[in-house]
Amino acid sequence: MKQEVSMQPGLTATRMKIRGWLHGMKNVLLSIYALVTLYPLIWLFISAFKSNEEFYSRPFLLPTVWKWDNLVRAWKVSGMGLSLWNSTLVTVASLILTLVIGALAAYILSRFEFKLKPFFMGLFLLGMLIPIHSTLVPLFILMKKIGLLNTYGALIFPYTAFELPLAIFVIAAYLVTIPKEIEEAALIDGTGYWGIFFRMMMPLSMPAIATVGILGFLRFWNDFAFALVFISKPALKTVPLSLSAFATGYMTDYELTMAALLIAVLPTIIVFLLFQEQIMKGMTAGAVKG
Repeated sequence: MKQEVSMQPGLTATRMKIRGWLHGMKNVLLSIYALVTLYPLIWLFISAFKSNEEFYSRPFLLPTVWKWDNLVRAWKVSGMGLSLWNSTLVTVASLILTLVIGALAAYILSRFEFKLKPFFMGLFLLGMLIPIHSTLVPLFILMKKIGLLNTYGALIFPYTAFELPLAIFVIAAYLVTIPKEIEEAALIDGTGYWGIFFRMMMPLSMPAIATVGILGFLRFWNDFAFALVFISKPALKTVPLSLSAFATGYMTDYELTMAALLIAVLPTIIVFLLFQEQIMKGMTAGAVKG
């Protein structure tokens, strides 16, 4: 017994050293992973202030002379101000429609029982399985017939339609975790279903709504194919279309391209930083509550 007791402190110290070593290795690996993940963004920031000569000769090094005027020239040449306005308008309108319609549909599908519920759930699931870009030609023909080409609606309506299935499933999965006793108590107090939805369900499901919002924002803001096919007027071009102004069939002006990309990526970084806490809550709430 005395021998076992005397050996215990030694074993404890050894285990503490092993745990400390493993913890240090984990931190090192996570730091390397973070650096690898962030390096493309860091490279973009560095390249935005280089000349074309330095972009080719020193692609991974800091610029010898920081060309801050690249941002000004890229803004003017690409018409970035108008493009940012168009992208913001289309993205905000699409997000509002997606979140309102998606939250209403998710509330009905998650809190009510009716005969056609499996049919609608399967219909929305089918919507998630359809390849988006395979619908470009039929959508182009349809929009040409109804006169929606070269309008904001040519982007807003398809964006909303293709984002709705994901929005409905994410919000519905979150609403299922909310106890029904809350609704029953509200109904007893005289609150109607619209009051329950707007005063209770919407605030409680904010993490899921924020998750859908940031995913939708990234998809709408960065979309190039729909804007290229449905928009031909220069006054309606979005940010991805304006970025193509620096590339021709013979060469690409990389110093202006990188500067324009830096301007275009800043809104997405800002939005993610503002809503990252809500996004993490929405991603993990189902696992914690379920």
